[in-house]
Amino acid sequence: MHRTDGDTAEIEFLYRQHGPALLLFAQGVTGERSRAQDAVHQVFLKLIEKGSLNRVADKKAYLFACVRNAALNEGKRRDRNTPLEPDSAWFSPPDRDYVGERNLRCALGALPNDQRQVMVLHIWGELTFSQISDLLDVSSNTVASRYRYALAKLRDSMFAKENSCANS
Repeated sequence: MHRTDGDTAEIEFLYRQHGPALLLFAQGVTGERSRAQDAVHQVFLKLIEKGSLNRVADKKAYLFACVRNAALNEGKRRDRNTPLEPDSAWFSPPDRDYVGERNLRCALGALPNDQRQVMVLHIWGELTFSQISDLLDVSSNTVASRYRYALAKLRDSMFAKENSCANS
């Protein structure tokens, strides 16, 4: 397939548009920011080498699937799990609430991996439950349940932290 400047511009646009969410998702899969960055960059380098995404119907979902596969394949090669760094950036709100951000990061880190993946894909990746269902190869009902359970756990965890601070 012959790559055009338009293809490269589209890939660059997709990187700028979805790169932060892809990185966040990859970090949830790998547990390490540098490995996540490697996975995202590997996917986009392959896209640049191969050229156009014209045949891909849902480009955003395709990118998440590619990043997930790259991260999992790299993890299998390394054959080890690294825990999430407690100070890794999950998001960058404009008015930073450092205590709230740290509490949320801890609460997200405490979620089971399957629930955390669904949460990140849906909120930061802006994927629908149907897209997540296809990506993770589980039913939409399972995705919705994982999301619902994750929300409940986050709500309970954040509420408990607020109350413990108020009672201190």
